[in-house]
Amino acid sequence: MKTEIDKRCQNEYNALREVMVCPPTHMKIGKIINETQKHFSDENIDTNIAMKQHQAFVDVLKKHGATIVEITPEPQMNEQVFTRDIGFCIGENIFIANMARKIREPETEVLKHTLKEKGDSYTELDVFSIEGGDVIVDNKYVWVGISERTTHEAVEVLREFVTDREVIPVPIKKDILHLDCAFNIIGDKQALIYPQAFTSEDLEKINSLYDLIIIPDEEQFTLGTNVFSIGDKKVISLPENKKVNRAIEQRGFEVIEVDFSEIIKSGGSFRCCTFPLVRE
Repeated sequence: MKTEIDKRCQNEYNALREVMVCPPTHMKIGKIINETQKHFSDENIDTNIAMKQHQAFVDVLKKHGATIVEITPEPQMNEQVFTRDIGFCIGENIFIANMARKIREPETEVLKHTLKEKGDSYTELDVFSIEGGDVIVDNKYVWVGISERTTHEAVEVLREFVTDREVIPVPIKKDILHLDCAFNIIGDKQALIYPQAFTSEDLEKINSLYDLIIIPDEEQFTLGTNVFSIGDKKVISLPENKKVNRAIEQRGFEVIEVDFSEIIKSGGSFRCCTFPLVRE
């Protein structure tokens, strides 16, 4: 019989059972580290609204059977809400990311402390740099975005640990923050994609493996790919991404719309704000 740890995360869409989040208690746009933050820097973040939106999101996760592991927010860490970036699960293994921005490095120390308190083991990746938003797991495949945050060298190190799956590096356009801002797998052979982020060769390979929903330019800015699958063909998405949501529903999924308009000002949406620890 498989133990709970054996089942951790085989893909991005099996039923969610345990997930790590962090409330946006101290969220703000301070030092600008991506293009979306630059756009909203004058307006900045209304923390009260962000907290309410994040809690509504967490309530949906709980309603659908997920156990919530909450990281303690620290006043000096304004990006902590984006728990996806600081680590990732591949199969039964938890990996600690190596952050590309020094401002976010302390977040991994908080993560390690949280995992130790839970009694979960982990592997640290000490090569510069790799972040969880660039890692997408789909059973025998592990897609890794080569971005401003994740390097080819890190992919080679990851391959040393992940020997039972095909690790596929995918370079993305410089203005795309992470792979999950342009590509996301929501079900068996079902994925969202923003084609302009990829080379024609990589796009052809992805297209050969998945039924693709194309993200239009106007919904790319509102992070149309960055939905979050919770299992049973249910996907959490922004209400403003109407074309994407309609296309997802047409493929037999249930779309659960949650307002996240304040949080996305900092450059991340639902997938960015979740670190799945166990899926069925």
